Amino acid sequence: MTEAAHDDQIKMRVEGMDCASCAVKIENALRRVPRVTDVAVSVAAGNVTVRHDGVDVGTLAARITALGYNVAPADEKGVHAPHGNGGASHDHDDAGLHGHDHGPTDGSWWRTSKGILTIASGAALGAAFLIGKLAPATEKWAFLVAMMVGLIPIGRRAFAAAISGTPFSIEMLMTIAAVGAVFIGATEEAATVVFLFLIGELLEGVAASRARASIQDLTKLVPKTAMLEENGSVREVQADTLIVGSMIQVRPGDRIPADGLIVSGESFVDEAPVTGESTPTRKGPEESLFAGTINGDGLLTVRVTAAAADNTIARVVRLVEEAQESKAPTERFIDRFSRYYTPGVVVVAFLVAVIPPLLFGGVWSEWVYKGLAILLIGCPCALVISTPAAIAASLSAGARRGLLLKGGVVLEQMGKITLACFDKTGTLTAGKPVVTDVLSFGTPEDEVLRLAAALETGSSHPLATAILAEASKRGIISPSASGSQALGGKGVSATIDSRQIFLGSPKAAGEIGILDIEHQGRVAALNDEGKTVSIVVIGTSIAGAIAMRDEPRPDAAKGLKLLTDAGIRTVMLTGDNRRTATAIGKSLGIEVQAGLLPQDKQRIVAEFQAQGFVVAKIGDGINDAPALAAADVGVAMGGGTDVALETADAAVLHGRVSDVAAMIDLSKRTMLNIKQNITVALGLKAVFLVTTVIGLTGLWPAILADTGATVLVTINALRLLKPPRTQP
Repeated sequence: MTEAAHDDQIKMRVEGMDCASCAVKIENALRRVPRVTDVAVSVAAGNVTVRHDGVDVGTLAARITALGYNVAPADEKGVHAPHGNGGASHDHDDAGLHGHDHGPTDGSWWRTSKGILTIASGAALGAAFLIGKLAPATEKWAFLVAMMVGLIPIGRRAFAAAISGTPFSIEMLMTIAAVGAVFIGATEEAATVVFLFLIGELLEGVAASRARASIQDLTKLVPKTAMLEENGSVREVQADTLIVGSMIQVRPGDRIPADGLIVSGESFVDEAPVTGESTPTRKGPEESLFAGTINGDGLLTVRVTAAAADNTIARVVRLVEEAQESKAPTERFIDRFSRYYTPGVVVVAFLVAVIPPLLFGGVWSEWVYKGLAILLIGCPCALVISTPAAIAASLSAGARRGLLLKGGVVLEQMGKITLACFDKTGTLTAGKPVVTDVLSFGTPEDEVLRLAAALETGSSHPLATAILAEASKRGIISPSASGSQALGGKGVSATIDSRQIFLGSPKAAGEIGILDIEHQGRVAALNDEGKTVSIVVIGTSIAGAIAMRDEPRPDAAKGLKLLTDAGIRTVMLTGDNRRTATAIGKSLGIEVQAGLLPQDKQRIVAEFQAQGFVVAKIGDGINDAPALAAADVGVAMGGGTDVALETADAAVLHGRVSDVAAMIDLSKRTMLNIKQNITVALGLKAVFLVTTVIGLTGLWPAILADTGATVLVTINALRLLKPPRTQP
């Protein structure tokens, strides 16, 4: 039942941790085992890691299963002790005292232990009503038996939690209330309350499981098998056996089984499952692919660049699970509040039960009944889950759209951003030059491009790649060149179609031929737009010019406008030359500071913070690392890279500028959702507290105030899994 990392560490998979205090109960129980030195509980991953000095694994497993959870090896799914329901994940330090039966909800709910118990309790309650009608003398005993059907399992878990260090669990409060109701003659109502409690627990478990399922479903996108190309043949193998460097074939329509680089072939690739990008992207040799994306119309040969455990989807899932363990400030406040809330309500319930009869001559049965109802109202379940449920759903929803945030702190901080600093190359721009203009100086444009492509064939220089790509786009077939010669700092020359052709800078071209005033003016205008201009010379005649520039991303202007419309100031911080940066900045409508070193960017971010701005720095996660670290929130563009995921607080997987605005919008919607949840949780309890004291409501409305509110806040939090109606 274990997976030992070394002699003093045991790792177990625990199914059923669908709330923060589930982890608290497990941690408290394990820490009380002699010779256990440390316990790390990950609700999101569903794992418990125990460091010890010689403890039998059976002892540890018994402590966990006694609490109502299912224990299995760390790499397997549990098959016994059916109390496992994955759900919304929260940090194991949570002070909430929420502890429920956690039956698995992966299949049909009525097949789970929680569903079976609820059905059995309901059937027993129905039978008790029927027996009471047919034989009124046995009614009390019939309802007592019906109550015990549901209460015995609840009481057993309450006792296990109490002796392991969690005395104020909802099971304990429920048990005390039900037993107390029997003693004051409210047996029928006690049985009804137990049944309603189990229904609420069942609904809560089903709702909570959806948050985890949302992100875990990503792992199902990766196919189980792959077509391995080896020794001249192709055979089907398990995808998780692929190693870095393996060569695989991906047929049209297949899902891509691993992260990799295209070796040969071209195809449209649908990346929507991983990045949220709705438009398929045309990809060719040396371009990267994500596992789980869908190949379109071409046969691809791909070199694997990451093992199954390290592919993009695995890293995204791991990142979100780790992020869900990080608490937001609001969540930490709720934790501190809940430490005092439940004991306080227990004290209030006791005082309500005893003071009126003792001091004012109240009827004992009436006020004890009210005290028991207040006891049920006092469970902090809905309050405790209100924040982490929203954060878990939000992190999962963001990940499915390619928005990765490292925890609740980052998620909450994103909504407070007042200034966004962008890098230029690879962030606002695509990161590689493209041909923007082909000018004819007496020779047709296509001929100018044809000759330039012939000179650049075989070169991997970014400008050469841009020229070749433009020629391919226009369907131009370049002729063969002979006698190619690179002229250092000037350009390249060769013989093409028996003519001497030169491609290089305007200055070098001017040494061969004559650039007249008009041509010089046109070249200067292109330079002022931040473009690099290369001149094509045939013999000594200037044939034409090709202008190239690293162009803004297609959505850059839209993304910046979304931020500006939201009241967020935008600034470009770039190490590029001022002329190029200014030209790009002007086209995008963004402030520009150019010619900066990494330390300059860091300094400027600090200056903005000193002026009172809450600063987000958006960059590529490598040369912007100092500024990313200095900013209130660092966002890496193109979050599929290891460096980006490690250096920044958040990452945009697809690299869309508009996704920064989407992150901020997600943060604001999450905080609004949390406020709604807290209002519902405390508001319902306040209403039922008052109505109970004045005698309008009793035990069964009290249980609705607890489990009903918990279900409501969970369902409300799960609304964050849906994309907004108007996406940024």
